[in-house]
Amino acid sequence: MIGAARAVSKNTLDWAVYANKGIVWQTQSENSPTAIRAVIKQLQALTGFRNSTCVVCMEHTGLYNAHALEVLFEAQFPVWLEASLHIKQAGGLQRGKSDSVDAQRIAEYAYRFRDRLRLWQPPRPVMKKLAELTRLRQRVQGMISQLKVPLTEQKRFGDKGLTAQLGQHCSSSLKALVSDLKGIERAIKQLIADDPTLKSLFELVTSVPGIGQVVATELILASNEFKAIDDPKKLACHAGVAPFEHSSGSSVRGKTRVNHHARKSLKTLLHLAAMSALQVKGELQDYYQRKVADGKNKMLVINALRNKLIHRVYAVVTRGKKYDKTYALALA
Repeated sequence: MIGAARAVSKNTLDWAVYANKGIVWQTQSENSPTAIRAVIKQLQALTGFRNSTCVVCMEHTGLYNAHALEVLFEAQFPVWLEASLHIKQAGGLQRGKSDSVDAQRIAEYAYRFRDRLRLWQPPRPVMKKLAELTRLRQRVQGMISQLKVPLTEQKRFGDKGLTAQLGQHCSSSLKALVSDLKGIERAIKQLIADDPTLKSLFELVTSVPGIGQVVATELILASNEFKAIDDPKKLACHAGVAPFEHSSGSSVRGKTRVNHHARKSLKTLLHLAAMSALQVKGELQDYYQRKVADGKNKMLVINALRNKLIHRVYAVVTRGKKYDKTYALALA
């Protein structure tokens, strides 16, 4: 088995091949389909190299992976997408940091842990559309906030006459952006309604109290319809809501913490979902009040609620039935 790896950036890709005793080949290319196809030809020209005995391992880097994933899949290369946290933890103490060194470490990781191999499968076309519409919605929401927040602050602490004047100057832009946002949200809802699988998933996931369409969308995208990440504990880790103990022997003691290598947008949305769930009378609200009354740190309890929400989502997806309060009591 040969481990080929890529360290990914916006403009370049670093490649390394690990076989048996170490790195046997390394190069760098542009992050473009043409350049990637050229590297594939170089790989296939290596002595003893066969697609069937090679796996290309790379870290999750979102959009920057797009060209490589498409070209490698077309060329029928097995592809392994791995979380950067897993690769870093497996490497132990590390000195030095560069894309070239990262490629070597990823290649060695793929070779050493080939028994953990999980091959990547491309998402369905409808999922790609959902991801692009979701990113567009996030950008438009960001632009609305950039205009609204300063005006709100100015209104509270500044000259009211000037605030009114500033508001008039950007009122047309705000109205246009709000209109665009509504149009994007309608397109997302229509996309979901037109696809039976997505429609069913959204009905299941949004049946969990606190989980709305935005949170459900992020959960489904992050897990590729709960197929790429099929374990709630793994998704909790991916979202940065799974706490890890920080201790060593009897002398080092630290607070239990979540890892900073997390999908921060999902973590933020899960926080909002937890806060929303707290407003509804039921087992989650009772759990929060009970733990806080016992002296537990409020943020740690909220993080536990985020974790519980993830497990509830996976429970309804696994069972194929909407949220059942009676059944959920056993998971609380």
